[in-house]
Amino acid sequence: MSRWRIGVDSGGTFTDVCLFDEQSGRVEVWKVPSTPDDPSRGIAGGVEEGLRRVAPSAVGPPASSVSYFGHGTTVATNALIQHRGVKTGLVTTDGFRDLLEIGRQKRPDLYDIQADKPLILVSRELRMEVPERVAHSGEIDTPLDETRMRVAARTLAAAGVRAIAVSFLYGFIRPEHEKRAVEILREENPDAFISAGHEIAPEFREYERLSTVVLNAYLGPVMGDYLKKLGPRLEMIGMTATPHLTQSNGGVIGFATAADLPVRTILSGPATGVVGAQAIGAISGFADLITFDMGGTSTDVALLQNGRCKLASEATVHGYPIKAPMLDIHTVGAGGGSIAYIDAGGLLKVGPRSAGADPGPVCYGRGNDEPAVTDANVVLQTLNPRHLLGGRMPIRHDLAEQAIARLAGRLGLGTMETAQGILSVVTANMARAIRVISVQRGHDPRDYALMAFGGAGPLHAARLAGELEMKRVVVPRNPGILCAMGLLLTDLRADFAATRLMAAAEGAAPRLAETFAALADRAGLWFEQEGIAAVDRLLTRTVDMRYHGQNYELAVALPEGAIKSATVDALIADFTDVHRQRYGFAAESEQVQIVTLRLEAVGTVRKARLSVHPEVGPDPAGAIVGRRPVWFPEARDFVDTPIYGRDGLLPGHRFAGPAVVEQMDATTLVPPGMTARVDVYLNLILETAL
Repeated sequence: MSRWRIGVDSGGTFTDVCLFDEQSGRVEVWKVPSTPDDPSRGIAGGVEEGLRRVAPSAVGPPASSVSYFGHGTTVATNALIQHRGVKTGLVTTDGFRDLLEIGRQKRPDLYDIQADKPLILVSRELRMEVPERVAHSGEIDTPLDETRMRVAARTLAAAGVRAIAVSFLYGFIRPEHEKRAVEILREENPDAFISAGHEIAPEFREYERLSTVVLNAYLGPVMGDYLKKLGPRLEMIGMTATPHLTQSNGGVIGFATAADLPVRTILSGPATGVVGAQAIGAISGFADLITFDMGGTSTDVALLQNGRCKLASEATVHGYPIKAPMLDIHTVGAGGGSIAYIDAGGLLKVGPRSAGADPGPVCYGRGNDEPAVTDANVVLQTLNPRHLLGGRMPIRHDLAEQAIARLAGRLGLGTMETAQGILSVVTANMARAIRVISVQRGHDPRDYALMAFGGAGPLHAARLAGELEMKRVVVPRNPGILCAMGLLLTDLRADFAATRLMAAAEGAAPRLAETFAALADRAGLWFEQEGIAAVDRLLTRTVDMRYHGQNYELAVALPEGAIKSATVDALIADFTDVHRQRYGFAAESEQVQIVTLRLEAVGTVRKARLSVHPEVGPDPAGAIVGRRPVWFPEARDFVDTPIYGRDGLLPGHRFAGPAVVEQMDATTLVPPGMTARVDVYLNLILETAL
């Protein structure tokens, strides 16, 4: 009997299911429309459909044969974007009630005098101040006023808040006051979800820490309600495996931990795609990659150098600062469902507004009349003009063409030119996103290969690579469900941090060693809680460093072994190199500071294996499943184009564009001037013809 490991990625448009047979190494994929009203319904239904498909003769519920279930979700992200969190209260140090609103006194866009700041998630009347003060040295200047604290707790209870955030000024150095505040809140508000700064973000920078704690509280009941629905739905279909959820750092955690730390799942879905790309790049020989994950609503990009995506300790997501470890992923509102429109100046724009899963693009035939990126591809016939998902989803070419024609009439252009214009605009939007993570950080995208995945990534990858002068595109075997597959290629993971501001100089080594030892003790407790054997435990140490007087830090890896004076010297040298790469210079005469120490704890688990397949020769004729006219801007006309079935493309096969490769979960476009080949891992490699 097969034992299945399952990864599920629930996106805004589709829910992707990847099934891996532990015994045979067989990989199967399934894709169903998402159910935005209740994502758990689409997930459970997709898993059940996928299992019935791969095990149609199973006795009893097929889900009972599942040994591992991993899940990436956009629940927290969507709740934040749409401001669907719960009524939240805040308790903070006397005098800091308005810090959440003041922030860093920066406009979101320096040159936009009309730019709006993001919505404040806690209204002023629900922000409570209590007398307490811990000095930066850790000494208590003002004890916590427990009487005022209890009054604040009762006031919030009377206001009907469902969640409460607690963040005191120096609670990350000495958390006694925060711990006592939480105890009082639980006595007075036993049903409220409570988040405390020393548990969520035990680091310096009071505004960013406060923002993170508030976000965690605001999203906590939303995530909790979602998981309470999903768990029973999985049990109803017969699943007994312990479910896991992806974190923004690329690792997975149990449902209980995710319910307590929803802020760490903000990039849950995109992170697993990067993990999958890392794994495929490592075995296929592509160490330096830029990942391009284009879905129905958005595009996520990340840079992998030497096979690794950097981990950011802080990021701004939809206008809100978050101090939590997350893969360095940049998101832009450009997807297959992105709406094309004409702005007030008469210019063609695309996104960030999206048609989503329902009603979806015009070609879905569900009532939308505004053309989207998918409609442009259907009209140009780069996408199958009759159906998607291997024939399971019918497509209305006529409706898409009518919608594009209406837009074309307003622009004074032809229908095909307008459709191509939509793709050119969305390509430019995505190119800007890639320049943010590459050019702006000292990396030349021409030195990297572009790994394309997501339902729409392979369709647009070649054009995007051309825009950035990148010579090579890698399309995995199952690009449309790589985020789901990434769940089967990742490990359990937790991150621990402590701020210890000190000079990187003689005498720093003992304090570094002491702090890392304390972090290792916390990691050890986590390993025990997760039941991770000693042989499966990995620890990685990094240090956030800066020049004296700088406002922001750069992460530097700490050399392995005992921490000595030579270790500090090595840190300074490495920091100098990292600073030079990021900013183009190094101020070697300036004092270097150590700011925050970080420990990454990884519990390795059994993962899906990617098999090697023998080469069969270069002729791909047997994979051709048809032909159709496809509109190419190079010809400014339709060109008779061969259509390849991805299942028929085997290692060693080679062909030149123009060509289209179709499969259930994605479509790959090979334009004129590019060649394609299949490697032994069934990756499709597109290269610019010399």
